[in-house]
Amino acid sequence: METRKVQVTGGSTYTVSLPKTWATDNGISAGSVVEFYPEDDSLLLTPKAEERRTEGTLDITNLEGRELMRAVMTMYVSGFDIINLETARVTASQRRAIRDAAQRLVGLEVIGETSEHIILQDLLDSSELSIINAITRMRLVALSMLNDAVTALIEDDDDLAQDVIERDDDVDRLWYMTSRVFRSVLRDPSTATEVGLGREVCFDYHSSARQLERIADHATKVAEHALELDATPEEAADGLQELLAEAGNVTETAMDALLEDDSERATRLANEARERVDEIDKRAREVDKLIRELDPQQAQLLGLVVDSLGRSADYGGNIAETALQKAAPKP
Repeated sequence: METRKVQVTGGSTYTVSLPKTWATDNGISAGSVVEFYPEDDSLLLTPKAEERRTEGTLDITNLEGRELMRAVMTMYVSGFDIINLETARVTASQRRAIRDAAQRLVGLEVIGETSEHIILQDLLDSSELSIINAITRMRLVALSMLNDAVTALIEDDDDLAQDVIERDDDVDRLWYMTSRVFRSVLRDPSTATEVGLGREVCFDYHSSARQLERIADHATKVAEHALELDATPEEAADGLQELLAEAGNVTETAMDALLEDDSERATRLANEARERVDEIDKRAREVDKLIRELDPQQAQLLGLVVDSLGRSADYGGNIAETALQKAAPKP
């Protein structure tokens, strides 16, 4: 750490010198322009960024299928605007995996390809992306998936169950986008200015987006169980619907708290959501006990559904905890 004294020039202008080592390492010299970003009681300084796209290259010679898809997604989330994928010869299966990955990511498109490489580019800039809009959409889709999954289970509706499974890609797409913006905000202060949110708030939203993504995953699991089961006994169906309603209420209330600007109201809503989680755990045990009396195979699958609904409520509780932190006084 280095310290500098603030001086006054011209009677009204405050000036401070820059550490020479830092300036040299970052190409700062007389006449260079730097950027300042106020953040609460701090002031971040960076060299003026050039208008350029961040480019990365990856050798995909030994990558196939899901491993290749994950590699593309990782580079996207890491913040690369242009992704060059290279190998001696791009196979047909690799092309399919790359295009499948691109379709799962917001703004990423194939802009060029040859027999030896494929170029992907993110066609959106940070100012066009909204974390708030993303998590609001994730909330809507994840909870509708959970509702429809239980409905498909109770009504033995395989078409609806399959639709729930397919919708999981929509939530994942928003999750990857949120992660990309969050990492960009941590890395570059100008991104925080573009998205209009501080880094702490971005962390809170990113953390909550992760919980919503997990709820969608459990909705998918319930839908998969629905495809295996033929019918749900009425007494078990009633218990599952009660758990569904309570789990949904926890997440809805927690999200209301997270997005609430009034700290007092946000704290009240978040505490309400947290208190409901304990009641849901108790109710889940009661439903699970009832299910155990059914046919063993049926009881096993329905027990997994109860577990997914309970975990979804827990994830809503995690959002409520984040909302409490967001609403708490800052040190």
